[in-house]
Amino acid sequence: MPGILVHEWIARDGGSEKVLDEFVRTFPEADVLCLWDDADRYPGRTVHESGLARTPLRRSKALALSAMPYVWRRRPGSYDFALVSSHCFAHHVTFRGAPSGFEKFVYVHTPARYLWNPELDDRGASLAVRCAAPPLRALDRRRAREGAHFAANSDFVRRRIERAWDVEARVIFPPVETARISSVPDWRDELSAAESALLEGLPETFVLGASRFVPYKRLDWVIRAADLAGVPAVIAGSGPEEGRLRQLADEATVPVHVLARPSDALLYALYQQAHVYVFPAVEDFGIMPVEARAAGARVVVNALGGAGETVAEGVDGLCFREDRVEAVAECITAIDGVPKGRNEAVAALSSENFRQHIRDWIGEEIGTA
Repeated sequence: MPGILVHEWIARDGGSEKVLDEFVRTFPEADVLCLWDDADRYPGRTVHESGLARTPLRRSKALALSAMPYVWRRRPGSYDFALVSSHCFAHHVTFRGAPSGFEKFVYVHTPARYLWNPELDDRGASLAVRCAAPPLRALDRRRAREGAHFAANSDFVRRRIERAWDVEARVIFPPVETARISSVPDWRDELSAAESALLEGLPETFVLGASRFVPYKRLDWVIRAADLAGVPAVIAGSGPEEGRLRQLADEATVPVHVLARPSDALLYALYQQAHVYVFPAVEDFGIMPVEARAAGARVVVNALGGAGETVAEGVDGLCFREDRVEAVAECITAIDGVPKGRNEAVAALSSENFRQHIRDWIGEEIGTA
């Protein structure tokens, strides 16, 4: 059956892009629709961009925000179904040539945080977003209730969907490359000479914080908590917060190393070498804690978000329940009570299983997948 895969904007990397990658693998004949494509991830695949791609707005999501809900409406094309990856307004999509039996399936990473939960995302504090938020929330809720099948990437997000849009959703955890990560006993064997030297130069014992360098990931909490616990820290990733994190690293009383843009192999080796991987963000799901456990790391995560839903407390990690840095430090100190080593339960979160869940979900409604 002819279908189309819909995504907000296609970036070079990101958790939602990994979901889209699996959609593409699940439905290899489907077209792709996005606001703009900054990555060229799918050579040979038809990727349709919106009119925003031909304007300067593609370089400013905040300025483009108020236009997005209208760009998604009445798109050209006749499809039997649309599978939508949504974290902003992609779930608003409609097609003017859709047949009477058209079905829309929306995989929700989150209702737009900066509209519905600005306390979880600093982007919601900008003047432009605060001014646009009230009418956009009303429009977002109305269009979500037009009729679609919804899946959430965690129970945390499912509950937020219900509060924001008053619609029900099933939970399908997102894909994680658990099989690939678990297949290599020691990722140090996969490193370049320069990466091996870098890893050898790190402290023997360290707390690892790794994610994008943006405020809501709270990598500053990792530095402060490691400082309180008296354990060196390694911060790995990339993003606009790099300068601030390096300044905090210089000010800490314990050694803190900031590693910019690590390769996958180096990141997985860091997971394996770390005393504990710490993920303090209030996250919708949290792919990186699952990656860390697939590599054999113990983890500390925030119980307030979706990251704690897949952690076996005391078996492969600890959840802190008071949202403060001191609680993170206490978990770092207590992590020795958790055994180190791969937890086979994370295999259930594999990319292969995700694709099957998506096929089953769509197949239930349209009779084939």
